[in-house]
Amino acid sequence: MKKALVLGASGGMGSAITFELISRGVKVIAFARNIKKLQALYEGNNLVEIRKGDVFNYSQLKDAAKDVEYIYHSVNLPYQEWATKQEPMINNILQVSENVGAKLAVVDNIYSYAESTGEKATEQYAKNPQTKKGKIRLQIEKMVMDSKVQAFIAHFPDFYGPYAESTVLHYFLQSIIDNKKAMFVGNKKVPREYIYTPDGAKAMVELSLNEKAYGQCWNIPGTGVITGEEIIKIIQEIAGYSKKVSTITKNMVRFIGIFDPSMREYVEMYDLTQKPLILNGEKLECLIGPIQKTSYKEGLERTLNNMKEKI
Repeated sequence: MKKALVLGASGGMGSAITFELISRGVKVIAFARNIKKLQALYEGNNLVEIRKGDVFNYSQLKDAAKDVEYIYHSVNLPYQEWATKQEPMINNILQVSENVGAKLAVVDNIYSYAESTGEKATEQYAKNPQTKKGKIRLQIEKMVMDSKVQAFIAHFPDFYGPYAESTVLHYFLQSIIDNKKAMFVGNKKVPREYIYTPDGAKAMVELSLNEKAYGQCWNIPGTGVITGEEIIKIIQEIAGYSKKVSTITKNMVRFIGIFDPSMREYVEMYDLTQKPLILNGEKLECLIGPIQKTSYKEGLERTLNNMKEKI
C-alpha cells in the first residue's frame, strides 16, 4: 500500500485507522472538516498529509482521493442528520472510489442486524432492523454492495478509546475526568460488548489488505462482554473514583431529548443497550488470524490517560 485516504480522520475510529496505517509506513491523507483537530493529531508527522474538506463536496473529496489505493470511510454523522445525509455521503464516496479506482473499507455499527436472540451474531444473522437508523444503515450497506467499487463493510460494537468522543462510554468517562457525579447509559447489570478503537483499526487494516475480504460484510467483535458494574469497578481501581454512579433511563433520555436533538434521536436506540447484540468473529479470524483484543482494564486506562492529556 502506497497511499490511503482516511475520511473522518479526526474521530475515534478514523484516527485509530490513521495511526495504524502510519505505523506500517503507509502515507495517509487525513481528511476531515475540523482542521484544528487534524493538526493536533498529526501535525509534524511526515507520513500524514492533513486535508481539510467536506465529504459532501464532491470536488474536495475527489481531489483528496487522487492517487490513493485505499479509502477508509469512518465519518460519523450526528443521529439527527442520518435521514437526509447518509445516502448523499455514501453516493459521493462510492463515485469517487470508482473514479480513482480505489478499494473502499467502510466502518459500520450493528444497527442493521435484527433484534438479539441471545446468540452471538455471525455475518449470516438476520438483517431485519427494528429502528429507523437500522433501516438507514441497511440501505447504505445495500448501496455499497451493489456498487461497482471493490468494497467491504465492517460491523463493530460500540467504540471506546482515544479520541472516540461521540460514544456512550465517553459520556460516562468524561464525568470521571471532571470528578463529577457520573451517569451510565442503560442497565448496569446487562453484559454489553465494546471495542477498543486501536484493536478495531488493526483488524480493519488487515482486512483491507486481503483481497478475499472485498464484496463481503465482516463482524469485528470486542474483548468479550462486560457489565456497567464491572466497568465502574475498573474505573474505581484505576482512577480512584469514589462517587456514586447513577443510571440514565429511557425516560431520562426522552426528557433530555426535549432540548437536545441528538438525545431525541437516541431514544429509539436505547433498547439496544438492554438487549444487546454480541458479535461472532469466527469468520474474521479464519481469514486474518487471531485479532488483537485489549483487556477492558488496559483499554479504559489508556482512554482515561488520553482524555487527561487533553485537559
